[in-house]
Amino acid sequence: MLADSHCHLNYKGLVEDQQAVLARARARGVTAMLNISTRESEWDDIVATAEREPDVWATIGIHPNEADTYPDVDAAKLVARAQHPRVVGLGESGLDYFRDTSDRARQQASFRAHIAASRETGLPIVVHTRDAEDDTAAIMAEEMAKGAYTGVIHCFTASGAFADKALDMGLYISISGIVTFKNARDLQETAARLPIERLLIETDAPFLAPVPHRGKTGEPGFVADTAKFLADLRGETVEDLSRRTAENFHALFAKTRVSGAIA
Repeated sequence: MLADSHCHLNYKGLVEDQQAVLARARARGVTAMLNISTRESEWDDIVATAEREPDVWATIGIHPNEADTYPDVDAAKLVARAQHPRVVGLGESGLDYFRDTSDRARQQASFRAHIAASRETGLPIVVHTRDAEDDTAAIMAEEMAKGAYTGVIHCFTASGAFADKALDMGLYISISGIVTFKNARDLQETAARLPIERLLIETDAPFLAPVPHRGKTGEPGFVADTAKFLADLRGETVEDLSRRTAENFHALFAKTRVSGAIA
């Protein structure tokens, strides 16, 4: 029982052979996959994949690097599209000051719109943050003061202090294959101490393939390798970590429990 809490099944590298990719994931015990959107232009295809595959769900959102391209995607549009039964979350949204391909003020406005939609719908927001810890934490705290919302920090690579802030706000933290990299010592230290009840795992496929697949196109099935590494790191059995993180996935993305059968 494994859940890949963040993948891009409709991206180049996976979409061309999507059925085989899904079959390989299922063969490795993956029972749930969340197909993440980053642009409005791909929403229909991503939702269609979730409609077709009972163990795949979808999100609706705009990546911060795309914020300039879709300035008209506001909370109302997100809320409207999130009514679909297979849409279980908002995002990915957040701040990316590493690439800086979108105006920072526009990124921040888009991020707040996603949080507002999360608050209104009750669906969790999938948060992307890169080289923007302080502003991400500040916006999340300001918005939390306006009213509670849920979410996950995806592909966590930030500091331990940021992890603590996110946990204090009730958010989950998702660990990707980056944790298996030799140069990820700081991330490994943080991942080792995260509370199991707030932990998710992901592939971010087709990106960030974990060891022993590093350099290859990432696939949802590789979440099994990240789970094994993480379990060893934390001194837990891979069976328990896999089960607990899958349970956490369905607890956070609670709409999965009513939009598809789960064990």
